Amino acid sequence: MVQHKAQMKKKQKRGVDFKKIKRKVGRKLPPPKNTTNTEVKSKAIILPEQSLASEKGGLAVSKKGLTLKELLQQTSHHNAKVRRDALIGVRDIFLNHPTELKMHRLTVIEKLRERMSDEDKIVRENLFQLLKAVVFPACKEENQGTFISLMMAYVFNAMTHLTFDVRLMAFKFLDLVVRHYPLSFSMYADKIIQHYKEVLQKNQFNLHDKGKLKSVLAGLAHCLSLLPCNSNSSTVKNAVTERRVLHAFESEVHEDRSGFSVTAKELKGLLPILVGGLQDFMPSVMTMEAHAFDCVLSILRSIEVVVNFFVYGKGNRSDQDALQIILKKLFSVFPLNPTHHSSEKGDNRHFIFNVIISQIFFCLINWSAPPSPFLDKFLAFIVDALSKKVCALDHVIYDMIDHGATCLEMRLLDPMYSFHCNSLMEVLSGKASFQKHLLSLIPFIPKLIMQVDSTWKSHILQAFTEAFKKCDPESSMKLVCLSAIEEMLFPKNGWVSPYTSDSEIVDFQISWIREIPLLLTLLGDKNPSASKAVLLLLLHLGQCGTFSEELDNMQYSLRDFYSTCHLHDVNISYGPFMKLEREIQELSICCLYYFSFLDPSLLQSLAACCLCHDLEPSIIFRFLEVINCAYRAGHIQIVDYISFLITLLSRYQVSCQSNLLDMEKSRKSNSGLFRSVTSAVCSCLSQIGDDHLVFKILEGAVVDQISNKPPLALENTCALLRMIVTLDSNPTKLPEQSISKLGNVLPRYLLDVVSTFGKEDIGSNNTIHTSRIRYYILPCFLLFHRSEKIFNDTLNIMSSFILGASFHGQNDDVITDHSTRIAAAVHVFLLMHDDVRIREILLRYNKEIDSILQNIVRVMSDEGYKLKIEAKHKIQCAYDRLKIVTSR
Repeated sequence: MVQHKAQMKKKQKRGVDFKKIKRKVGRKLPPPKNTTNTEVKSKAIILPEQSLASEKGGLAVSKKGLTLKELLQQTSHHNAKVRRDALIGVRDIFLNHPTELKMHRLTVIEKLRERMSDEDKIVRENLFQLLKAVVFPACKEENQGTFISLMMAYVFNAMTHLTFDVRLMAFKFLDLVVRHYPLSFSMYADKIIQHYKEVLQKNQFNLHDKGKLKSVLAGLAHCLSLLPCNSNSSTVKNAVTERRVLHAFESEVHEDRSGFSVTAKELKGLLPILVGGLQDFMPSVMTMEAHAFDCVLSILRSIEVVVNFFVYGKGNRSDQDALQIILKKLFSVFPLNPTHHSSEKGDNRHFIFNVIISQIFFCLINWSAPPSPFLDKFLAFIVDALSKKVCALDHVIYDMIDHGATCLEMRLLDPMYSFHCNSLMEVLSGKASFQKHLLSLIPFIPKLIMQVDSTWKSHILQAFTEAFKKCDPESSMKLVCLSAIEEMLFPKNGWVSPYTSDSEIVDFQISWIREIPLLLTLLGDKNPSASKAVLLLLLHLGQCGTFSEELDNMQYSLRDFYSTCHLHDVNISYGPFMKLEREIQELSICCLYYFSFLDPSLLQSLAACCLCHDLEPSIIFRFLEVINCAYRAGHIQIVDYISFLITLLSRYQVSCQSNLLDMEKSRKSNSGLFRSVTSAVCSCLSQIGDDHLVFKILEGAVVDQISNKPPLALENTCALLRMIVTLDSNPTKLPEQSISKLGNVLPRYLLDVVSTFGKEDIGSNNTIHTSRIRYYILPCFLLFHRSEKIFNDTLNIMSSFILGASFHGQNDDVITDHSTRIAAAVHVFLLMHDDVRIREILLRYNKEIDSILQNIVRVMSDEGYKLKIEAKHKIQCAYDRLKIVTSR
């Protein structure tokens, strides 16, 4: 023990090699003493200009600073994200710098088309949106052939890709190309149809999700719609836009199909595939799955176009019989109905399918052969569609409108108000949808009623008539119904069935005709094409002459189309006629000729239209022309015809004078138009026949109009005087009573003329001024030459007028003071003196002229007139001028 302790002490005294340092927990250890510092410090090298930036100077770049060339190169990058970003950058450059696309469009197309077969779905979608929204719209008008050839090769290549999704996307690219360049389908029709056949083979429906074929089937339907065929749907479209007569069962234009012979073979092979695909979709159709509707609709549209291609082209009867055999399975399952209770939306979808199938059936049916075993089903569907689908909806609408009125009154109390309004809108939308799809079936009705038996014919006509009356006046269905009505009113000779009697449809024909005037008024000026269609039908009715009695009865309802109140009212309310286009106005005027008689009330409405200043001058003369022709054809009584002409001249309002230049031009233009109308009316009078008889009927009414109080305007009085002198002779044929009335009226008329238009000196060289005055006074001078009594009465009244007498109690609104009266009277005498024939008559009236001169002197010398110096000077000048002229 002692030794051990000693050894321990010796060990403690020995030196320590490594001193152990105690460290606290959490403290950072210092670095070793032998550690080498590897940190390197340097300063940045600043260059005045980067070489890469200098190369991009003046070039369009994307948001990331890349040029178009760099982006196009990156579209082929191995990384999918880089390819996506490159397409986004290309889109960015084209939107901000459109000129880049115009300059490099071919290069861009050559590079971008490679991505149609890209494995990445997002890359393909980005390319599709880039082409659709930017590239194709900007390059649509130029080099179509080049663009098509560049794109189609890669489209077809993508259609053969091993990945099914790439192939489906290729058909979207194809549809995009065809929509922007329709010529591409005709250039590659056979190859396109072959690829559609391959993708739509029956095994494809079973192996893959059917919903993915939606875009493929839609593209096929669009491509087939470009086939050259005069289909029934295109005929309906023409009826809506151009109002052409529909011929649903024969082609008016046979197009050349020599370049589509191979395509016809491909279409024959495509049709069984479409029918097979429809059968695969049938379970989904019956349960109305979400993806099934669009697919089935596209298939049916495609079948319809293929059928039209063979029926309305150069396809023979054997081709059509073969199509019937192929489509027999489709007809056998008609009509398509849901297997269980479905929503209203599902019913609408089935209705659309049934309409298309019906159209296909009626296109294929051979009317010369025995009836098809499926005919009754399709006829029942048409009757049901027309009567229940359209007319039943109207009853629901009317009920809802009545209920809505109650809700409107109680909208604050009735919590169901919004519900009823929404329901009404849904029903209205449903009605519009039904009418839209029924359009394609209406053109078949004329042929049906000429071929089916009496029972079916009665049902079809009844349903069609109800639908025609119930559909909206401005709807496309109304136009198509009008076209069908025209065919049923005027059928072709070859269409009449041996067991069809005309009397079986007469009641329906009359019902259709009676709707025409009401329809014209309801349409107003909102839908000119529909108004034109109605008037064309009305014109055809008149030209045919078969329904003359109904046509004559129609004019009583037709008055509201022209004007809605009588002429004796202060304000005339005009109908839709005034706001329609000129072409439609002329068409409606032409229809007037074909009434076997024109009622006076209708003539009154027509006269009211002629009096409107908004009516174009050519339409006024067209009215005169047609009404004159109708009179000469014996459709208007002579009294009514003359009354129409007198009304036109006596009620027409010429614009008032104005000191403003533009208003003066307007007044002159309006006055010139009225002169032309007066000339046309006088020409019509001279063409009536026996002038003596016409004058005897006319003169009393005209003189009464002239002598009415208050007096007519100068223009109207002049026009009526010209009517008289046109038919009068020398000596005058006017009776004593009319002569007496004119003798009292003409002095005031002459003084008004010279006071209105005679402010310039009589010796002025202004030929326009002189000719205007002469136009107004010439009828009076002709009457003076034909009747000295009228002239004598005129001189006597003017002589007394100088002394201050009034014209039979009339207010002197134009001639106010004595100096103006005398100056105007002297002006009239000077105008008489300038006329050679009237000057000869004046020589026999020296006594009367001397009396006039004495009256003038009396006015100047009599203090009772209280004349001022200016007035006396004015009278003295007038006296001197008259004295000089009479002394000659």
